[in-house]
Amino acid sequence: MFGLGGSKTIVGLDIGSSCIKAVELKRSRGGIEVAHLGVEPLGSDVVVDSMIMDSPAVASAITKLFNENAIKVKAVATSVSGHSVIVKPISIPARSEAELDDDIKTEAAQHIPFDIDVVNIDYQLLSDDLSGPQMDIILVAVKKDKILNYTNVLNMAGKTPALVDIDAFALQNCYEYNYEPAPNTTVALLNIGASVMNINIVKGSKPLFTRDVSVGGHQYTDSLQKELDLSFDDAEALKLGQKVGTVSEDAKVPILQQVTEIIVLEIQKTFDFFRATAAGEHIERIYMAGGSSKVTGLMEALRQEFSLPVEVLNPFARISYAEGTPAAEFIGQNSGQLAVAVGLALRSFDDL
Repeated sequence: MFGLGGSKTIVGLDIGSSCIKAVELKRSRGGIEVAHLGVEPLGSDVVVDSMIMDSPAVASAITKLFNENAIKVKAVATSVSGHSVIVKPISIPARSEAELDDDIKTEAAQHIPFDIDVVNIDYQLLSDDLSGPQMDIILVAVKKDKILNYTNVLNMAGKTPALVDIDAFALQNCYEYNYEPAPNTTVALLNIGASVMNINIVKGSKPLFTRDVSVGGHQYTDSLQKELDLSFDDAEALKLGQKVGTVSEDAKVPILQQVTEIIVLEIQKTFDFFRATAAGEHIERIYMAGGSSKVTGLMEALRQEFSLPVEVLNPFARISYAEGTPAAEFIGQNSGQLAVAVGLALRSFDDL
């Protein structure tokens, strides 16, 4: 979205609340393959509500991540989400793209609840047919201090910020490349992170509706910690289906279900609002991504609530990787956690 410099190869860097994910891709004879990837955990309260609170800690984690996984490329694409990000579909009087480039600030000022001087603005056309009286676009605005919050940390780590994207759009980029959706296929993409859930409803390659919700995996962990008197690490392990001490399924399941109900309700609200504003559009399938997509019972709860096919998005459906490597081991454990980083790394190949 917000280009900051030119580079052939870009490392996708997803800075989340619980960990940082890095993915570097390269061309191969068969298409695209993984060059390097890695994950580095972050301490609690280092990133809160999508804002980096401890810049030196994140910069140090990025340096460690690159060094330990032999990532030499310095150009980085990262992404943001949360309250400082506005993504809004609007209809405006038709005009040429050159005229729209000149007028976009004026149009944006009518739709954005921030002072226009404190945001960076971009847009995407939603229709190839510009012959009608109106044109539909997706308007994107991000507070400048939000972008600086991330790019300053990248600079501190000795990396070059190449572009800043939106989490929901990076996820969509990953989906489009790997699934090659038909133009009329409408799906919901859910990126369920530690503290934020990104929802992007997409028709073919067109984003129809996006929303960020401040719920995620940390709520599962917090509830397990409090209710079962566990350490953070034990609660995390239990959340992801591992056996912890003498904790039984009967003790764990009701706690997970309570949080799942909150997450499902937020998704339901989003779907209801989408249906009310997008007449005739029907979601056909749900794809889940993010570190919390593997929480026990969440997928089944979504299937039951929405009566739709639900599956974990595979960021490597069309991207190859070497078997028997640490990267392959991590992909096998939780590939959905890497979806946003893969979507960002694919910006290296925008000609595809």
